Amino acid sequence: MTRKTSRSIEWRSECPISSALDILGDKWSLLLVRDLIQHGTRTYSEFTEAKEKISTNILADRLKLLSDLGIIERVAADRSARNNAYQLTKAGLELREVLEALGRWSYENMRESHPEIVSID
Repeated sequence: MTRKTSRSIEWRSECPISSALDILGDKWSLLLVRDLIQHGTRTYSEFTEAKEKISTNILADRLKLLSDLGIIERVAADRSARNNAYQLTKAGLELREVLEALGRWSYENMRESHPEIVSID
């Protein structure tokens, strides 16, 4: 399936891992997906309250990119439809296993250098 986006993506190679990292390999995208997995639907302001403190311009950019690529979708947050919220699409939900594996790996291998790390279980 070809998805039309408002920006062109510079794919580094035809490798599927490299292609996934071209989209999800920045500091913020997987954390936004994590928040949606943990909380279901999130509003823009709820994302800004996360512990990692994403700046609003980066948040807007990442939400647009993830939406353009079909990983998340924008929905009305309340009946008045004045506030937008975001939720994962089927493609976004498929990232749950990836994040769980990444969390397990980090917990099992980073505890010595990062003793405050918590288990995802």
